[in-house]
Amino acid sequence: MKKTAFVTGGSRGIGLGIAEHLAKKGFDLAINGMRDEASVKEALTHLRSLGAEVIYCQGDIASAEARKAMLEKIKSHFGRLNVLVNNAGVAPKVRADILEATEESFDYVVNTNLKGTYFLTQATANWMIQQKAEKADFEGCIITISSISATVASVNRGEYCVAKAGLSMTTQLFAARLGEYGIPVYEVRPGVIKTDMTAGVTDKYDKLIADGLTVQPRWGFPDDIGKAVAAIAEGAFPYSTGQVFMVDGGLTLARL
Repeated sequence: MKKTAFVTGGSRGIGLGIAEHLAKKGFDLAINGMRDEASVKEALTHLRSLGAEVIYCQGDIASAEARKAMLEKIKSHFGRLNVLVNNAGVAPKVRADILEATEESFDYVVNTNLKGTYFLTQATANWMIQQKAEKADFEGCIITISSISATVASVNRGEYCVAKAGLSMTTQLFAARLGEYGIPVYEVRPGVIKTDMTAGVTDKYDKLIADGLTVQPRWGFPDDIGKAVAAIAEGAFPYSTGQVFMVDGGLTLARL
């Protein structure tokens, strides 16, 4: 029986890159996004062309009702879930200095990026524990996509940095809690990745990369993240629970 993976924010950008590589590795997929299914038809068709059975779970992970409905849809369709990839996230609608940023912006970012992910992980973890109890050879894992912003301060988007730092601790917490059940939990920490989210700062990062921001002198791409996640998901690192996998081209490498 093929394994099933649930990728939040999986219809474009980093999430689609992850879904592509999981499909190539033989996973069936549940893809989450905010857009209606007609708007993501091209992405879903592409994933199916790679051999995956794919369902679409439209919904906002910041909503408790939506999270419950999505997991119920996966359970009804596939009857199992082996891999949760927490990828969905939002950026501040307006980048503002932390001395001026609003509570509304903070709530918007943290409710999706941290709170929604935290409680989706909680619900999925409980389901995985149940699956493990029912079938001793069940294999599951949880992978959270954070960001170098978990440790690299950007004072014009503090809410984003705080949320990503919280995701890093979320990984450690669930790794510690789920160890007894044989369910590893991982964090993948991307650097500067060329997606819709970074489109507005392309010129800025083109210059920074040219000036040596990264050891490897190029942008990262969703494909880079997809390769890392697929390797983790297929079980290449069974004894590395709680660990951070850096995919940043050496941006955070200490240099003199």
